[in-house]
Amino acid sequence: VSTQSTGVSRKSVQLLLGRRVFSLKTRHSQTSFFSTTGTSQTKKTKEPGHVLCITSGKGGVGKTTTAASFSYGLASKGYKTCVIDFDIGLRNLDLHLGLERRVIFDFISVIRDECTLKQALIRDKNNPNLYLLAASQTRDKTALREEGVNRIIEELKHDFDFIVNDSPAGIETGAFQAMYYSDSAVMCTNPEISSLRDSDKMLGIIASKSKRAVENRDPVRTHLLVTRYNPARAGSDILPLDEITGFLGIPLLGVIPESEAVIRCTNVGKPVISQTEEDVSVAYDDAVSRFLGEDRPMRFTTVTHKGLFGKLMQFVKTK
Repeated sequence: VSTQSTGVSRKSVQLLLGRRVFSLKTRHSQTSFFSTTGTSQTKKTKEPGHVLCITSGKGGVGKTTTAASFSYGLASKGYKTCVIDFDIGLRNLDLHLGLERRVIFDFISVIRDECTLKQALIRDKNNPNLYLLAASQTRDKTALREEGVNRIIEELKHDFDFIVNDSPAGIETGAFQAMYYSDSAVMCTNPEISSLRDSDKMLGIIASKSKRAVENRDPVRTHLLVTRYNPARAGSDILPLDEITGFLGIPLLGVIPESEAVIRCTNVGKPVISQTEEDVSVAYDDAVSRFLGEDRPMRFTTVTHKGLFGKLMQFVKTK
């Protein structure tokens, strides 16, 4: 698949996700995958939406940061996207998107029929294709009833192209429900052995207990996203990339460099992918593009030397 790095091309790109083919065309094209009315873009395809789970097993590896940036990236590329916070009682996704003051109804409100799904969905302030279904802050995960979650997911699949499930840590109810309905899963992993072991456990659960596995359908497509990676520390303080990919044995979707920009963006309520001047934003955009089938170089895997001295070092290495 050949596209410009910005995704601006007048040729349609056929993207294969499982058995589903997307026809992606730019927002500048006369014939778009979406019909546009004002600033709102609505789904035209009759295919059901694709459910993507952002998971890991271990806490603190960047799942919510990834869910916010991944869903924002998909929406920015023209796909109508809903991101769901499955961390009942400990929601944070609304903070990452800067929507915390707009939460009136939540995921559990819809499950308990206290409101309609449309009432609970919050449209992003800066990205008209992105919607949030927030987790409840006052209830616990026992309120996640399977029949209620299934009903909401199926309803969302009729209206959205992507449903991104932000999984909580662990393997309890919230994490299980987030992964159960997935068509694809992005496994967020830090370059440390405890994170790899938990990710490996979650891969086993997805392979054996997902809805696709239970119904004997094609398996969930799994992808590896290595977060907080610093190549200068690889092999000494952290695990090198080849050991990480060898241990888990799933395709590498991207490498997210360690960056202080993540904390800054969270504090001001902006997905880090929206800060295009940052390396971490480029890394997330690359990962989203690869997920959609584009060919992007794998960056941030080696030490980059900057300045005159850095250029000299690079020159010496090539000799």
